[in-house]
Amino acid sequence: MENKAIKQIIIGVGISLLASFIFLLLYATILSFTDVSESTIAPVIITITGISILVGSIISSRKINKNGIINGGLVGLIYILIIYFISSLLNGNFAINLQSIIMIVVAIICGIIGGIIGVNRK
Repeated sequence: MENKAIKQIIIGVGISLLASFIFLLLYATILSFTDVSESTIAPVIITITGISILVGSIISSRKINKNGIINGGLVGLIYILIIYFISSLLNGNFAINLQSIIMIVVAIICGIIGGIIGVNRK
């Protein structure tokens, strides 16, 4: 893998993390000041994760211009590994359950889709 691709993947992961932070901050504000049910947390987090990775992988793959599936998938995989590393540090444990498997699959699939879209955008 060439340096340009590695740099763009790192940028894509950074954009994804920043987008997630902004969307989660907005969602937390909505939760705090409205009557939105806390039962919406899990689906909203999955949706925010997917959208953030999609955006990051589109942007990174658009600049690389080839191997969108691989580059996008890497953006999703690296993003989710970072999130799980931070989460396990904060929680003090690392557990794989159905929710984490769903998050991993969503991250990789959204990364792949974003990579395909990014490479094929004119």
